[in-house]
Amino acid sequence: MLATSSQAAEPARSSPENNLGARVYNIRDFGAKGDGTTLDSAAVQAAIDACHKDHGGTVLVPAGVFVIGTVEIKSNVTLHIAAGGKLLGSPDGKQYYAAEAVPLSGDSTLGDGNVGLIFAVKAENITIEGAGTIDGNGSQFRSPEPGTPPPSGRSGAGRPYHLMFYQCTNIHVRDVYLFACAFHSLRIIQCSYAKFEGIRIFNHVISNNDGFHFISSEHVHVSNCTVICQDDACALFGSCKFVTVANCTFSTRWSVFRFGGGTAENIVVSNCVIYETYGCPIKLHCSAGSRFENMSFSNLIMKDVTGPIYIGAGAGRRNNQPADEANPRPAGIVRNISFNNIRGNVVARVKQYPDVPFTSHINPGEEHSSIVLTASSGGVIENVSFNDVHFTFEGGGTAEEAAVRDLPQVVGEYFSIGKHPAYALYARGVRGLSMSNVRFEFVNPDARPAVIFDHVQDASVNALSAQIAKDAESTLRFIESKDVLLSATRLLAPTAVFLQVEGAGSENITVDGGDVSKAAKTVTFQNGGVEKAVRLRV
Repeated sequence: MLATSSQAAEPARSSPENNLGARVYNIRDFGAKGDGTTLDSAAVQAAIDACHKDHGGTVLVPAGVFVIGTVEIKSNVTLHIAAGGKLLGSPDGKQYYAAEAVPLSGDSTLGDGNVGLIFAVKAENITIEGAGTIDGNGSQFRSPEPGTPPPSGRSGAGRPYHLMFYQCTNIHVRDVYLFACAFHSLRIIQCSYAKFEGIRIFNHVISNNDGFHFISSEHVHVSNCTVICQDDACALFGSCKFVTVANCTFSTRWSVFRFGGGTAENIVVSNCVIYETYGCPIKLHCSAGSRFENMSFSNLIMKDVTGPIYIGAGAGRRNNQPADEANPRPAGIVRNISFNNIRGNVVARVKQYPDVPFTSHINPGEEHSSIVLTASSGGVIENVSFNDVHFTFEGGGTAEEAAVRDLPQVVGEYFSIGKHPAYALYARGVRGLSMSNVRFEFVNPDARPAVIFDHVQDASVNALSAQIAKDAESTLRFIESKDVLLSATRLLAPTAVFLQVEGAGSENITVDGGDVSKAAKTVTFQNGGVEKAVRLRV
């Protein structure tokens, strides 16, 4: 017999098991006070543990200021911070502890610390969300002066990250405000399938405040985030693969996209704004044994930056140390990297942020910096393209900088060691370099060439528009370079020489079309360069 409609509509009697995995666990129900002074770590941890035990659900942080030390988030738990809620890091360093499962070793990609304000180890299905705030109370972890302990008593690698995940799967962090971290805001180590959406990070309290710091993680997606920090805004160390970053804004004293060590490949960065970034917005530091491959950077705006792009590959180690001849390792390899539709202006000098309570150190070569591609000690850089890229440089470079020919054979960033001989682009040891619709201008006269090719092979330069000081040595300088095609080049201002060719190894250079009439001389030859190296079709 069929049930009547009234019988069919009548719900089954509820039981506690019916909503397992979907319950809400308010931390106040577990004893949290939220008065801004009481330590609520135990209550927050109790709520998380209960939620985890019941097959997951939502741990609610309601309105209030909840002071916590280290807490561990676990599988299937969503931590929801209400708009009026704040998790505030305790000023007492004793309230934090290390996640012992997270290894520390001589490996620089792991050895930066294993303490989190909130952390997870080998967990899955974790979400941290809500319009509330996680405040790291970072000023309590900064020493008032060198040699003295900070107020919290914790310094160096013992400082807590905002969020630390180790070997976790299916992570989702969205909408939260991460403020004043004592170290890096997000430390993502050997994780997979992670999404970070709508996050706002503001870290101007300690010199090495990173935003995102990924280590050997895969299938990572960052979107619609705002990051203002002091150190790397989005670092990718170790072997990071299948990563996208889109629709974000970044500002930092150091670098935005920094790659160091391991194998990084299949990475796309698009539709981002980078501003007030001093150091290097895009930095690929490929040291011994590393490989960076298949990366795209597109639709970017850079406002008030220094050294906009740096790619270095070699057999040396980090911090400009030479290769270890007693224990040789394969040189770094960088290939298949594209830069498309990028606009920006490059300032000549590093500026201090007015709201940062300390003075940042300035490296000698950070000023009057340029785009740099450099392979040394057997390093490989190949198949790099610049399409529709326009930069305006502040200028002011000197004839002394322009005279530099032999830059040190190191893998480290040039801003660590000194002068930039080109005001716009310096390329050394590159194979397969392509430039199309690229425009370089300056605000103040600059005595350096716009572009230098040094031991470059197989290059195509189409529709380059460049401005150069009238008394500069040349607009372009090619040193020991071959198989180069220049087409549709255009000079934007009068100058002495369009192209200067140097070195007996320079050969098969073709200048095809374009307008170089503003140059008093089209080509000159120095330091062993010969006329037969160049074919003119202008």
